[in-house]
Amino acid sequence: MDVMAADNGQENGRVVSGRIPERTQPVLYSLKIGFFAGLIWGLVRWLATALNFTNVSQAFLLDPFVPRKIMVGFYWQLSGLGMFILMSLIAALVYLGILGRLSGPWPGLLFGAVWWAMAYAWLGPLTGAVPPLKEIGWSSIATDFCLFLMWGLFIGFSIAFELHDEAGREPLNKSAKGSPQPNS
Repeated sequence: MDVMAADNGQENGRVVSGRIPERTQPVLYSLKIGFFAGLIWGLVRWLATALNFTNVSQAFLLDPFVPRKIMVGFYWQLSGLGMFILMSLIAALVYLGILGRLSGPWPGLLFGAVWWAMAYAWLGPLTGAVPPLKEIGWSSIATDFCLFLMWGLFIGFSIAFELHDEAGREPLNKSAKGSPQPNS
């Protein structure tokens, strides 16, 4: 560790301030990531639905439980966002359990693709939550597939980054070779 990092109370890019940082609780962290993944990507999906990029309603996860004719109002769409957040919480725990030991972005992308396939090609049409793929159209397929890829990447890479201490790979000396900042 160099003198500058020791003077600022930083080690490996983390503020230590005289004590050892607490170890991340994987389950609680995964739930937090799942909540924010559901909120962020659920809102993006809501925007995609509002802009008619996809024909699958925001409340598609409620379709097996609630008749479609009442799912046109704001509160049902908000309930759909809530269900997407709930799905994301479950997905983050599943990711932690199955792929939690892997690092990098690829497991998250694969995870999102598998969830899309389950929701749009297998369980969705089987339960009536999503129309069959041949009926929703290419715009909906491409939009929702890309959103699920980004959603899976967000969950997977966030969990991998925290649990595998990816920040620890960063160099301690920021003025190392290739840095645009001058040494001070």
